[in-house]
Amino acid sequence: MELLYFSVLIFTLLLLAYNRVPLLVAMAIMVSLTVAWTEFRHLFYVSSWFRFANGIIAVTFIGFSIKPLRRLLISDRLYGWFRKVMPVVSETEQEALDAGTVWWDAELFSGRPRWRSLLRNPAPALSPREQAFLDGPVEEFCHRLDEWAICDEYHDLPQDAWQFIREHRMMSMIIPEAYGGLGFSAQANSAVVMKLASRSLTAAVTVMVPNSLGPGELLLHYGTDEQKKYYLPRLASGEEIPCFALTSPVAGSDAASMTDTGVVCKAMFRGKEVLGLKLNWDKRYITLAPVATLLGLAFKTLDPEHLLGEQEDLGITCALIPADTAGIEIGTRHRPVGAVFMNGPTRGRDVFIPIDWVIGGRERIGQGWRMLMQCLAAGRAISLPAIGVAGGKMAALMSGAYAYIRRQFHVPIGHFEGIEEPLARIAGRTYRMDAARNLTLVALDQGHRPAVLSAILKYQLTEANRQCLNDAMDIHAGKAVITGPSNYLAQAYQAIPVSITVEGANILTRSLIIFGQGAIRAHPWLLKEMEAARDPKPGGRKAFDKALFAHIGLVISNLVRAFMLAVTGGLATRAPVGGPTATYFRQVTRMCAVFSLSADLVLVTLGGKFKSKEKLSGRLADALGHLYLATAVLKRFEDDGRPEGDLPMVQWAMDDSLHTIQESLRGVLGNFPLPGVGTLIKWIVFPLGMPYSPPSDSVGKSVARLLLSENESRDRLVSGVYISDGDDAAGKIHSAFHLLLTSANAENAVRNALKEHVTWDNYKRLVKRAVESGVVTEEQATLVRLAQEAGRAATAVDDFPRSDTEHRAQKVLHTEVNAA
Repeated sequence: MELLYFSVLIFTLLLLAYNRVPLLVAMAIMVSLTVAWTEFRHLFYVSSWFRFANGIIAVTFIGFSIKPLRRLLISDRLYGWFRKVMPVVSETEQEALDAGTVWWDAELFSGRPRWRSLLRNPAPALSPREQAFLDGPVEEFCHRLDEWAICDEYHDLPQDAWQFIREHRMMSMIIPEAYGGLGFSAQANSAVVMKLASRSLTAAVTVMVPNSLGPGELLLHYGTDEQKKYYLPRLASGEEIPCFALTSPVAGSDAASMTDTGVVCKAMFRGKEVLGLKLNWDKRYITLAPVATLLGLAFKTLDPEHLLGEQEDLGITCALIPADTAGIEIGTRHRPVGAVFMNGPTRGRDVFIPIDWVIGGRERIGQGWRMLMQCLAAGRAISLPAIGVAGGKMAALMSGAYAYIRRQFHVPIGHFEGIEEPLARIAGRTYRMDAARNLTLVALDQGHRPAVLSAILKYQLTEANRQCLNDAMDIHAGKAVITGPSNYLAQAYQAIPVSITVEGANILTRSLIIFGQGAIRAHPWLLKEMEAARDPKPGGRKAFDKALFAHIGLVISNLVRAFMLAVTGGLATRAPVGGPTATYFRQVTRMCAVFSLSADLVLVTLGGKFKSKEKLSGRLADALGHLYLATAVLKRFEDDGRPEGDLPMVQWAMDDSLHTIQESLRGVLGNFPLPGVGTLIKWIVFPLGMPYSPPSDSVGKSVARLLLSENESRDRLVSGVYISDGDDAAGKIHSAFHLLLTSANAENAVRNALKEHVTWDNYKRLVKRAVESGVVTEEQATLVRLAQEAGRAATAVDDFPRSDTEHRAQKVLHTEVNAA
């Protein structure tokens, strides 16, 4: 009986913590239970120690509910300590933290995601006008592009391609129709970039950059009416080609180290003395700079003569400058790997500009970094993720087809388990990438600007693209390593570092930004505690007390939830749907609790020192990233109508993400700053051992087989990319794949009847005999012949005459001699 009472008491406390019952309600419940046990002690033989324990807990809850008392005894004492240990945040870091909004990332950090709020979001969809643009001008543009010729012969987009971009206003997707732009949604912007990237990275980047972080977006959000009316129509028509110069040799992600300056002064400009800025800068890696007519520039503003006020260092400012302004050096090129999009340096020496060339005018001086971070909070989720998904889709499309066409030992190589593994990885990752891309775009189109999720998307999707293309290269083997018009992989593979590096290098994004910013922005209470600790007014201590005790309650709840969800295998929580994915909803909920608990314990232990613990931050970023990817997969499956054929990809993606989350958090606990604490927490959150394993071989086989045939699941997976029906390298693969699948029954009939495998060398002889023997009809024989010929042509590689190489070497030598 004593054990029973003890179990009832513990279960009551666990239930209160698990359900996050508010403190006042929990106090009322414990007081009521204490009174009830006392009144009915004879009826239920309630022991005195049990009533006493209930009473002690009730009194404790009462004490914590009296705010002046708890402030006196606890929160006021912790207030000073918290101020000392909380991280020091620089001005640029604060502006980055203030940028954008939080969305589903806040639910993940809470440890108790509200699934129904996620599922209520609409499925991704384009408007009829946007879809027509994709099916019309974008499709036609892709048909015209030849990436091999662009990179190997022209070293630039041909002039008719530039003209096509202008005519169809492709650089104006973010500019409203009122200014002559297309006024597309984020979903349409991403879809256009993705389709172009599936055909030509050079074309995709050329179109992408003006529709991303740059003059157009900055003008839309911060420009004066006069600036908008003048520049936006010119940008929309292509009359102006924009670029934006931020990165310098000594300042990339560290904007505080920027040495480019603008000194406030007065000077003669067009015959008048005006107030303006004298600029000096040295920038590099600026996309479109060599052809730009309009230069966006970020620089530090200094006012030594106090022409604008008492402050001398005014902060980072953004301005728009015509590229032909005196003193500007622009036009030379960098040569990015794998692509030939226009990219180069720009420099300026004593360039004077009027004050009204500042984006937003005089009142926006010093607000440049905030402006850039606000734009990046959304823009980082559009362009580079679209390129990443395009790479994954093309890797899936081409690798599956090639693995069926290419045969070894008379069997398609895709049927070998060694090839099934990379095929499954490509398909599973691509399904997950596209799910995350679409979910984030829907959020953007609803007005959210999720800065943390956009960083996750940029990092995870560009890394997954790298992994997909690596696997595709391995599957294609020699076909992929011989460059030429027949190689549809090499240039995308070579260009991988471009997306990995820009808009925040992935190492930096993973180790500093995702969790470093996410822990502050998306955490339910940490930012509130920091703001309260910085507030010197009496109200600051009250706000700190409220946030502190809410934070303590969150930690206790997640500790209990993590344990109870572990011992019940997730059954302690309810899934929002039934069917095959219900268990995955429960498991993600469980891992949210473990992640939130682990994150809080690390932050409490390290305080401000956490900023330098990049390995722990990186592991927590991996866990947070895959929590988001996993939720996106579940949402996509629901949005698509729960197609049964997609279940293998859903299962592969979810198993892989859950295993990654588990291993990331195990790494956090295994390297916990306080010895022994990590082990203790691991026993609590994983009491029955590590529950998640990588995707099984059988699941991998099912996923790989989806890429080896024509089916609806494969069509959904690769939708949105350009599928060539021409005589180029990709078109030959698609044609051969279709013909070989269509002729498979006839080929099998020939093999079974003649007891000999059909190969590229013997197909003519065997097909002739089969027709003569009545095994196949002449129509079937023709189909087999066409399929074998198409397969041979599709797997061919290029060779070049020596004279071509020697001619190029002579041109280089001739250029060097002339230069000397």
